[in-house]
Amino acid sequence: MTSRGTAPRSRTAGGTPRTPRLTGVDAARGLALLGMMATHALPTFEADAALTPTWVGLAFSGRAAALFAVLAGVGLALSTGKEQPYAGRELWAARRGVALRALVVAAVGLTLGALEVNIAVILVHYAVLFLCILPFLGLRPGRLFAFATGWLLASPVLAYLLRPWLLAPEPPLQLGHNPGWADLAEPARVAGDLLLTGYYPVVQWLTYLLIGLALGRLPLGRVGLQVSLVAAGTVAAVFAKWFAGVLMEDRGGRAALQAAIGDPDYPLASLLQVNLAGVDQSGSAWWLATAAPHSGTSLDLLHTSGVAAAVLGVCLLLARLADWLELDLLRPLRGAGAMTLSLYTAHVCVMASLHGHPLPSGWSPDGVFWAQALAVLALGWVFATLSWRGPLEWAGHGANLLGRGRTLAGR
Repeated sequence: MTSRGTAPRSRTAGGTPRTPRLTGVDAARGLALLGMMATHALPTFEADAALTPTWVGLAFSGRAAALFAVLAGVGLALSTGKEQPYAGRELWAARRGVALRALVVAAVGLTLGALEVNIAVILVHYAVLFLCILPFLGLRPGRLFAFATGWLLASPVLAYLLRPWLLAPEPPLQLGHNPGWADLAEPARVAGDLLLTGYYPVVQWLTYLLIGLALGRLPLGRVGLQVSLVAAGTVAAVFAKWFAGVLMEDRGGRAALQAAIGDPDYPLASLLQVNLAGVDQSGSAWWLATAAPHSGTSLDLLHTSGVAAAVLGVCLLLARLADWLELDLLRPLRGAGAMTLSLYTAHVCVMASLHGHPLPSGWSPDGVFWAQALAVLALGWVFATLSWRGPLEWAGHGANLLGRGRTLAGR
């Protein structure tokens, strides 16, 4: 039997054993992918005047994408030394590899930017986050958690102060659409959108990668740590929502924001539950006191990071249980999680093909989502069974090896 919660040891072409893969991390990544797909394919609000939140909006909005980002940091830690971060030449080689892989992700994202689709594609922002995290790859967990804490507290305030300045020019330094190749002709506008004014502002979202990198430097294979992730993550997530509720309801924050908006019929209560992306969060410091999904506040970052840590801990424990039972119950999910770039890209293309067109007779948004979810899990099972990489994962892996001065044959 293999070590708990890990895949069996495999060997390179030269016969050198590889470190076993933490399958629970891949399973958590698969869950993040399915959650993001749900928010893309299913409505997050009911079609009524009050924009009543749906269960999808309440469960997944903000949390799925944040889980995806935290796990990106975990993955970077696992590929750059795990508990013993690389140093010296090995660290610089790893940084070059991550940078080249980020360019592959950015190229895919910029290409998807040409599609007409009602999805905020995360890939270009994701690539920029990879570049921003490079200076931190050699740090140990203590320093990483310190940086993450400071950034969680400071970055929302920095964004609140700088966003109005970036939105003041005409046109504002904001795209209002997914970045594509043509937008590179306006580098200042693209930079403003990616860093502060877009859907996934890198300035605040760097917090997720710092937390993920710190978590990945911990001994994730230990059951005690896995239980601690569930407990600490749950406490952090509940505290953030509770404290935001006190500030918004008991201390008058929501009433102050409603008054600042100036429209008593504006569905602020619903937006605070599901999504503040696209809402002008300026003119009142009370915006910094919410924990609303996609608000990018300290409480939002704390809540979603806590959820991500708890989900990671649960998935690691489930992988341990499946290993103990000698039943690979998570294979479809972990297989999907190991090829999220390919599957996410395919999902965006499918949704783009449906955008602006009536659904085929007999189909509903629920059917569109479940058909894609089942396809994702089936492909995950096949690729995990055959130990294949996804096609875009091959490109990213090749770029990573190139940056490290290796080849596919000599890895």
